[in-house]
Amino acid sequence: MTIKIFFLLMIFSAPNMPSVKYNALIYPTESQCLEARDGYMEAYEAKPPEYKENLITQAHCIEFESFPIQGMISGIGA
Repeated sequence: MTIKIFFLLMIFSAPNMPSVKYNALIYPTESQCLEARDGYMEAYEAKPPEYKENLITQAHCIEFESFPIQGMISGIGA
C-alpha cells in the first residue's frame, strides 16, 4: 500500500558555499505544501535587498508516492 505525499524542497545558494544546499519537509496534502511554499517565499521576498544579494532560494512542491509514514494520517507533516 502506498500513499501520496507532497515534498516541499527548499533550495538555496550563497556566495563562497561549496555547493547548493537544501532543506525538505513533507506534507499530506498539496494545499498544505503550497501554503508552506508560499509562506517561505513570502518571508524571503520580505528580506532586505542586502540579504537577497547573499542568498538565492527557490521552493518547489513535488508529488511523491510513499509507503505510509507514521504521523501523516493525522494530517501533520512528519
